[in-house]
Amino acid sequence: MKMLLKKLVQAESTLQKGELAAAQIICEELRQSGIDSTIDLWDSTRANITARIKSSSRKAALLFPCHLDVVPPGETPWQNPPFSATERDGKIFGRGSADMKGGLAAIVTAIKQIVGSGAELKGDIVLAAVAGEETDSCGAKRFIQDQSGKLPPLAGVVVPEPTDFDIVTAHRGILWLKITTKGKAAHGSTPHLGINAITSMKALLDELDNYKIPFEPHELLGGSSMSINTITGGKAINIVPDNCSIQIDIRTLPSQNHREIIDSFEKIFAKLKRKDPQFDAEVSVVRASDALETDPACDFVKDFCSAVAINRTKAVGFTTDGPYFASLGAPVVIFGPGKPEICHKPDEYIEIADLQKAVDYYKKIILKFLS
Repeated sequence: MKMLLKKLVQAESTLQKGELAAAQIICEELRQSGIDSTIDLWDSTRANITARIKSSSRKAALLFPCHLDVVPPGETPWQNPPFSATERDGKIFGRGSADMKGGLAAIVTAIKQIVGSGAELKGDIVLAAVAGEETDSCGAKRFIQDQSGKLPPLAGVVVPEPTDFDIVTAHRGILWLKITTKGKAAHGSTPHLGINAITSMKALLDELDNYKIPFEPHELLGGSSMSINTITGGKAINIVPDNCSIQIDIRTLPSQNHREIIDSFEKIFAKLKRKDPQFDAEVSVVRASDALETDPACDFVKDFCSAVAINRTKAVGFTTDGPYFASLGAPVVIFGPGKPEICHKPDEYIEIADLQKAVDYYKKIILKFLS
């Protein structure tokens, strides 16, 4: 299991390099246990991998969706190279060790051990490791489209994201917006002949200083949030800029409608244009994913809690591919090894003891629902 995780970290499955190498590692690992899998490849390096362990089908199946991709290591120096998979002090360090190649290695190992034990399963195990969770969820969308009508009835979906073994049944959604203000280029020596898009963006940013997205607080998730995280504008110091863009990260609640949020920005544009007829702006969606909300009192969650002997569920602020898989009509829980607070940070790591703990948990879950 440690070697599998190290190979997956070393695969360096960033957006730039793609997920194919990581998918091939999983394919070979499953093949060693006689488990067939299928790699879905596109754009030369992007990849999903799917495996299905068939059963007598007297019970509904379990789906374990994971993601193969990782975020870049960033500019801050690491104590160890981010893709070296260094083992030290009972931990494995490396980008993706916690998010979420640790969970992926654990569920693959658990499935191999279940198959190797000869256990008679009454429901299928479906493993999906997909591309692009950190960027646009392209792999999850592709899997759901490709597997429509092919999957067995599902008892539930278990996403092995790092939750430090908390059972997560709710998280906020994502709405990433790009807003561009448009101007008119002119020579820097005659700025009166142009329309400065940066000046227009300043007017918008001043307006957004006092803007709050309306929402009704959620019992578990609290409030919605909005953060303006990038800005770009201008091509040269001697040219009046004809466009300027910002990108906004909005985290949404189950009750919020993305279209209504977008409409609220367009109303701000209209207000600014009434003040200044030269103001011109447009908004586009970079990424959108619904919030997740699984009923913690449903039978699947109750049985899941019983399987792992944890009686409490919780909500978190971060987002996963879970809402896409919820569209399959089965309850979704997020549950896996690794501390969420160290994800996307330098010197990301996972405790080796937690890897083994995760394997034991996943085997208990499989046997609880499928034997």
